[in-house]
Amino acid sequence: MNAQSSFPDTDTRIANGLSVDVEDWFQVGAFENVIDRDDWDTLRTRVDNNIDRILDLFAEADVSATFFTLGWVAKRHPAMIRRIADAGHEIASHGYDHARVFTFDRKGFGEDIRLARDILQDCSGKSVTGYRAPSFSIDQRTPWAFMELAEQGYAYSSSVAPVAHDHYGWPEAPRFAFKPLPWSDLIEIPVTTAILGGRRVAAGGGGFFRVLPYGFSRWAIRQVNRRDERPAVFYFHPWEIDPDQPRVKHAPMRSRLRHYTGLEKMAVKLRGLVHEFRWGRMDVLAHREAARALTLGSESEKAA
Repeated sequence: MNAQSSFPDTDTRIANGLSVDVEDWFQVGAFENVIDRDDWDTLRTRVDNNIDRILDLFAEADVSATFFTLGWVAKRHPAMIRRIADAGHEIASHGYDHARVFTFDRKGFGEDIRLARDILQDCSGKSVTGYRAPSFSIDQRTPWAFMELAEQGYAYSSSVAPVAHDHYGWPEAPRFAFKPLPWSDLIEIPVTTAILGGRRVAAGGGGFFRVLPYGFSRWAIRQVNRRDERPAVFYFHPWEIDPDQPRVKHAPMRSRLRHYTGLEKMAVKLRGLVHEFRWGRMDVLAHREAARALTLGSESEKAA
């Protein structure tokens, strides 16, 4: 089954962006202070089997997606990267080893995204034109990040969470696709937010999808598609469909709750989501949104 031929031309639903942030269970932000990067190679990896389950799910629903992948993972699982690409999905960059953007200076960031892209392109045999920052960590502290992405030839980024959150967020950023640089065609496509009670709420997947009732995500995507007439951007991780993964018992309680809650129900909820809405790759979405993406700072993009 070719994942790129997802829907017939007569399908009038908005095509939303479906994405997978490819990292293993020990590489997540919730555990970054309790699992040392130097220990990663000593831990049992589970990402390969989880990706195969995801590929089967996407093939069953006949949808295409973008896999924002860590260079560290791709280097150790090149055959997995090729399977993703051969199934018609997009391979995009998630940086090398999940270091947040604001932990770099511009030079270090440039080296990180260059290394990750070289590995991903070698493994996939495809050009990599998209990037997602680990933990949505492009924000007001990193104005140089977009400059570096543009200068390295990336076509789009999906690295901004336009909400206030204790873990990440740039609440002043536009909710929908925008051009962060007046001199570049680079497009930023923020992860989805909805409006509830006059306030922005995170509604783009991940932990929110696992923890909250499925009806919340259905409502949020419908609001964005019908009221705003824009595509939603949804993401999740391979470890989120893996309830049998190891438990990091020495992590803080809050981190464990954030990471493990809802794992048992995630695969079932995902199956419902990919069948209910229309989905596509992020590079295709970026191309379609380019004509509507306004330059950062314009009055219409400041509005909720």
